[in-house]
Amino acid sequence: MRYRCLILDHDDTVVDSTRAIHYPAFLASLAEMRPEHYVSLDGYFELNFRPGFLEYCENILHFTEQELDREYEIWQSFVRERIPKCFPGMSEIIKKQKAEGGLVCVASHSVRTNILRDYAAGSLPQPDAVFGWEMPREQRKPSRYPVDRIRELFGLTPQDCLVVDDLKPGLDMARAAGVDFACAAWAHKIESIRSYMQAESSLFFDTPSELAAFLFD
Repeated sequence: MRYRCLILDHDDTVVDSTRAIHYPAFLASLAEMRPEHYVSLDGYFELNFRPGFLEYCENILHFTEQELDREYEIWQSFVRERIPKCFPGMSEIIKKQKAEGGLVCVASHSVRTNILRDYAAGSLPQPDAVFGWEMPREQRKPSRYPVDRIRELFGLTPQDCLVVDDLKPGLDMARAAGVDFACAAWAHKIESIRSYMQAESSLFFDTPSELAAFLFD
């Protein structure tokens, strides 16, 4: 076991949720509140990368607070009705990390209850700590708060921790907290995102099996 603690993103890192849940939910929100707009699946991945989903809603779609609340309601209705599947190989990584006495924590922009449900549905051991969307905005990724709090809870050094994420907020969080970062590059093949993440990440993995070989071999 190379790291005592894996700090995992959830969406598009552990579970294939953008295709199954988040993109269809966003299309439903657009159809109701901005029917003149359309975003492709690749475009949705890109806007989550830059400028970020919330920034896109606020600064480009100009959603009001009421519309943001409605978007959240629509999103949560899709989340309740659909359970995303783990990417092949991710369940094995989580189970092996736990079996060898390591920690698995989650820093995500999904909601804690949904993350725990997805872990249960995938027959995964429950995470040791979860920092999700329900946290105050200033404590969510890219804030370093989740990493600092995990270290405090479990008595970890920076060298004990690895953040695994597919997007820039996770990279920025890891950098700010001074811990290692690995890019999870298996959710899509969008070159603009992949090239940036590969250039900025010291560790870059195209498949969960590559990550597993690095962590445990």
